[in-house]
Amino acid sequence: MLVVQKYGGTSMGDCERIQNVANRIAMRKKENHHLVVVVSAMSGVTDTLVGYTKYFTQLPNPREVDMVLSSGERITSALLAIALENMGFKAISLSGRKAGILTDSIHTKARIEDIDTTYLKSLLEQDYIVVVAGFQGVDKNGEVTTLGRGGSDLSAVAIAGALQADLCEIYTDVDGVYTTDPRIEKNAKKIHKISYDEMLELASMGAKVLLNRSVELAKKWNIPLVTRSSFTYDEGTMITHEENIMEQAVVSGVALDKNQVRVSMVGVSDRPGIAAEIFTAMANANINIDMIVQTIGRDGKTNLDFTLPQSEIEEAKIALKDFEKDVENIEVDCNIAKVSIVGVGMKSHSGVASCAFSALAKENINIMMISTSEIKVSMVIDNKYAELAVRSLHSAYNLDK
Repeated sequence: MLVVQKYGGTSMGDCERIQNVANRIAMRKKENHHLVVVVSAMSGVTDTLVGYTKYFTQLPNPREVDMVLSSGERITSALLAIALENMGFKAISLSGRKAGILTDSIHTKARIEDIDTTYLKSLLEQDYIVVVAGFQGVDKNGEVTTLGRGGSDLSAVAIAGALQADLCEIYTDVDGVYTTDPRIEKNAKKIHKISYDEMLELASMGAKVLLNRSVELAKKWNIPLVTRSSFTYDEGTMITHEENIMEQAVVSGVALDKNQVRVSMVGVSDRPGIAAEIFTAMANANINIDMIVQTIGRDGKTNLDFTLPQSEIEEAKIALKDFEKDVENIEVDCNIAKVSIVGVGMKSHSGVASCAFSALAKENINIMMISTSEIKVSMVIDNKYAELAVRSLHSAYNLDK
């Protein structure tokens, strides 16, 4: 059986915790499994490295940023390999390059295009435990790239897919997927099985357990995905196809994303093609736009609101400079949060959205923007009401039962 495991930054927080991870891997190896282990940098290291890159300028060269950031995972992969070798196992650490992870050339948020598994397979055939530095790869020119926040999850799922692994296990500091963040709502319940689509929406809407791109890739490759804690031996959450789940809740979970910014373009010239021009400029700057609301045009003017990650606001301001002549004013609101309800059961039940709106109205929480899909309703609200909104929605859908 071929198993791909991924250990997050908290699991690899210091040498003692790395030894704990090595002990877990040893237990798996003794079950005669072939193992590829993907690791993150030690907890807090990536943030520290980002801070170093911004000491000289707020907009450092992305290529150089990737050279700095990729060092964190290489350190932990080598330390884990040393720990395993000391326990008597054949182990070897690989950078993203040596693992054959090929990406596009968009530095700091690259996408994996292919994985050359030749070397990986040869090492597995020699019974090595292969420890891969997550979060990184190389482009066609041999330049080091990184995959963005949560990129180690993506590395693990992509390697599992390329090797046709039997299982991909994501180890973090939480023991599975919950109906909402237990730090916000103490009555949150662990979900034992959840569909790819629901997990994808929860991850996209702010749930921190898994990166949405990882879930998307797992669904594409049909990879059984389990997320569990590296600090306990409790059963985790299985992420699988919808048909593998016996009972479907109307709403499975509530997600919160506080790292959003709302941009309001007031008095935009209401002419054909203006929206296309604005969002093409955003796309060319690799800015990820989420929710969009445009008001009905009057007197040749319209208002255009949209949300994007806080980390991309400086790039967005630069991209919008070309449109100053087409707009009366551009406002940026950083004090917002996006709260979402997710559940495949929404497909066959009416009144789900109205229940959410009523729950927020009962708490006098104003909704600024709304976005819906077949299995999701997202609402932008004032950041100061974010946690109250989560608790209200969690209770409204009886997720604490």
